[in-house]
Amino acid sequence: MAPEQNVFERMIKADRENQESRHWSGTFIEYLEKIRKDPSLVKHAHARTYDMILREGVSHINETDDPRIRRLFKDESLKVYNFFKDEFFGIEEALAQIVRYFQSAAMRGEESRQVLYLMGPVGAGKSSLVEKLQRGLEGLDPVYAIAGSPMHEEPLLLIPRHLRKEFEKMLDVRIEGDLCPVTRWRLREEFKNRYEEMPVTTVGFSKRNRRGIGVVPPVDPNNQDTSVLIGSEDISKLDRYSEGDPRVLELNGAFNVGNRGMVEFIEVFKNETEYLHAMITATQEKFVPAPGRHGTVFVDTVIVAHSNEAEWQKFKADHTNEAILDRIVVVKVPYNLRQSEEVKIYQKMLHNSDFRASVAPHTLEIAAMFAILSRLEPSPKCDLMTKLRLYNGEEVVEKGRTKKITVKELREDAKREGMSGISTRFVMKALDNALSDGGSSINPISVREALIRMVKEMEIADDTRKQYLEFLQDAIHKEYLEILEKEITKAFVYSYQEQAESLFQNYLDHAEAYVNQTKVKDRNTKEELLPDEGFLKSIEEQIAIIGSAADGFRQEVIAYLWASLRRSEKVGYESYEPLKDAIEKKLMSSVRDISRIITKARTRDEEQQQKHAAMVQRLIELGYPEDSVDVILKYAANHLWKD
Repeated sequence: MAPEQNVFERMIKADRENQESRHWSGTFIEYLEKIRKDPSLVKHAHARTYDMILREGVSHINETDDPRIRRLFKDESLKVYNFFKDEFFGIEEALAQIVRYFQSAAMRGEESRQVLYLMGPVGAGKSSLVEKLQRGLEGLDPVYAIAGSPMHEEPLLLIPRHLRKEFEKMLDVRIEGDLCPVTRWRLREEFKNRYEEMPVTTVGFSKRNRRGIGVVPPVDPNNQDTSVLIGSEDISKLDRYSEGDPRVLELNGAFNVGNRGMVEFIEVFKNETEYLHAMITATQEKFVPAPGRHGTVFVDTVIVAHSNEAEWQKFKADHTNEAILDRIVVVKVPYNLRQSEEVKIYQKMLHNSDFRASVAPHTLEIAAMFAILSRLEPSPKCDLMTKLRLYNGEEVVEKGRTKKITVKELREDAKREGMSGISTRFVMKALDNALSDGGSSINPISVREALIRMVKEMEIADDTRKQYLEFLQDAIHKEYLEILEKEITKAFVYSYQEQAESLFQNYLDHAEAYVNQTKVKDRNTKEELLPDEGFLKSIEEQIAIIGSAADGFRQEVIAYLWASLRRSEKVGYESYEPLKDAIEKKLMSSVRDISRIITKARTRDEEQQQKHAAMVQRLIELGYPEDSVDVILKYAANHLWKD
């Protein structure tokens, strides 16, 4: 035990030393010397938050090896901010808007005097975004503040107004604002206006300790009290001090607490307009009224509000709210619409929970498919499943051709897409329900059944329920059967990847010879042979390329791959989506009969039993939990191959 205790003791001491090394205290005159050496110590709240985001690093979204991302964002110059990267997925546009707000506000643009308002459906991540910003502030180095100030004020506010211009030039900073009544009284009475002797110390942001981060929850309209925002007068002190004495003030309202940092308004439009006017005054004029008869209090804070769309629309419809609306920067935070990113959200949430069950391959993918389908708007240009694939950056193949629809034009036709549908929380409940039904693992079948049960019990319109059930019982059922057939094929085909690559290379050799009217040199015998049209057709007919269409398809394949080689891109069987589709279907067709017999057979001979055992073992190696394999194979036997 002693060595372990020593480890713990060292950790505690190291942390204490680190905290102490970040602490500083001194006089105002000493603080001025620090600023003279490093003017960047002085920042207003928006600039501090913007620098906090940037310091984690920035990249462009198309600087990636993922072909899906390059296809989706090839014409866009969206930036990816590492500050948000590992926690928020599929909402790059919303994050870029948020950072643009802080960028403009950091330069003291109009946004610095406006409220950042996040609007979106429940569970889209609005609260999580604000929490991330708050955690970021808590992780910053402590700021310098007037010691004993109830609002942890910037010490430069001690400088009298008539000297500020000169100090600004000397220090290369900007001084804005006034001292609160409490600090003004201390300066006058305790220090006899000798502000150079005022003590300055470092203070870290803390939401829990209400330092630099204030939170305003929605309040019952019948019990609303502006003291939540601006503090109050301590009536117990009125027998000692006069009503106009600043010592009776309790500056502990959200705006006082959030000075130098952030104030969050939760479900903002559930509050009365009196609250909202105080919010607008704080952001537009940079001051709030002090409690009682004590004038006003300067505040330097980022105000972030959020609510769902219904409350926003109701508030916006009232023309008397125009003054408030004009001082709000609205950022829509929709549901994510990319299947691959939705899976990452579930993985993150499972990782952060006590969920310890094994998850079969494609389980989260199927759940994500349902969530995304529920969020998409119908389009005359394609069905919803095709739209889902296009939004995921996939190439959709129809009749041997890649579907030529751009995601950009689909988005332009559906302005409200992502603002309604199934929330992430709903899917996470389904995962929990699937696990509670028994076993130590979950699979696509158990999760789909859990989703069907939950949809049937939802309090939603009948036509919406009918549509959701159609997604689960028809579209997603068919998609999973396709995935499952490919998985079983991989379990049967020895070295699946190698065989697919071999078919791909053979097809290229023969297609190139056919297109160029040359011969194929056999890789083993070195003989020169005519291109094998029978082999080419056996691949092409898998994706309905027959007759005269074959010539055009072969030319397209060779042209596409030559272009890829010129761009120094790695070429493999997955390079050209239509050909990849054809090769995979060829492999599936080659094992379909034997897999059907072995999977469906009630009794198996010795050879079939060995092949079945090998297939089960291969599925386990591919990541399937042992107790899920039998369920999945029975599902395949019942649905995949009909007699």
